[in-house]
Amino acid sequence: MYQTDPPRPPQETMPTMYDLPSELVGESGLPDEFHRIQADLLSETCQPLTYPSEEILLASDLNLYYDPRHTLWYKRPDWYMVLGLPSASQQQDLRLSYVIWQEGVVPFLIVELLSPGTEQEDLGKTLREVNRPPTKWEVYERILRVPYYVAYDRYENRLRAFQLIGTRYEAISLPENRLWLEELELGLGLWQGSYQETAGLWLRWYNAAGWVPTRGEKAEQERQRAEQERQRAEQERQRAEQEYQRAEQEYQRAERLAEYLRSQGIDPDSLS
Repeated sequence: MYQTDPPRPPQETMPTMYDLPSELVGESGLPDEFHRIQADLLSETCQPLTYPSEEILLASDLNLYYDPRHTLWYKRPDWYMVLGLPSASQQQDLRLSYVIWQEGVVPFLIVELLSPGTEQEDLGKTLREVNRPPTKWEVYERILRVPYYVAYDRYENRLRAFQLIGTRYEAISLPENRLWLEELELGLGLWQGSYQETAGLWLRWYNAAGWVPTRGEKAEQERQRAEQERQRAEQERQRAEQEYQRAEQEYQRAERLAEYLRSQGIDPDSLS
């Protein structure tokens, strides 16, 4: 579990997710179709072997409130994962936002999907403006100290990954555009295929056996297995039918031979 102990402001009562806005009217950067589909694929294939699903929070475009001294400051990561945290099992418990001083656990991994308007900030190339909230990079690296940060640029088909080493993010070498996370026994990589009837190069999870299948792929695999079982059963039925027919033919031949012997005055039952 990755915990944080941020400094607390002097007031005793802190705002909860019910007190903080979950979205702002007219806010820019809300998800487009690609962001929605890509986030769905990440969530659907994220199946770590080292954590039960009920102890993993997977969030997409969910406000992340990170500073108890500035309670209205937040970032909205495209996708992130929090480990060792009970996920909601009832609809009424679903989170409106992720409030770090309320939850007490920092995300383990954050994924940003680059776009021309956000690329510079997402990659830590913009400086903080005076009297303005810190940039995403500053929040993830210096304030929350998120262990892993991934950025995917679909326009250049480029995947970048960073690991927190000491106090700074260091770039991770990605052979074949793949990032293996030993803590999860799971990896992130670029996969060419069709998801939600949309073909492209997608960021998705894989394990030691290969790409983690989606629900649709699992259903197709089950359908193929069922079809193979049906074909094997049909082949067995046909073999049994052929064996029955051969046995019937042998019986009929034996009956004809017995009839012939009787016509010749020979009792077939007396023959050894």
